[in-house]
Amino acid sequence: MSTEPVRLSAWVHGYVQGVGFRWWTRSRALELGLVGFARNHADGRVHVVAEGPRTVEEKLLELLRSGDAPGRVDLVVESWESARGDMTGFEER
Repeated sequence: MSTEPVRLSAWVHGYVQGVGFRWWTRSRALELGLVGFARNHADGRVHVVAEGPRTVEEKLLELLRSGDAPGRVDLVVESWESARGDMTGFEER
């Protein structure tokens, strides 16, 4: 499998604001060595953007869908693109 970095954009739907979801996501991403951010949106979704090797990104995606995250995740809509290399660390926004 490729170790070339990719960018994952994941829109997380459900009860994911005000429950520590962004903090939890940041912690998992940092454990996996990913860079990016998790941001609340006015419509109640959280947008997670992360860059790193595809195999590691897929682990993050699996964690987001696992049911172990705070709150309640109803749906995760993902998209993939080439990494831009414009992020450092992992932020809660």
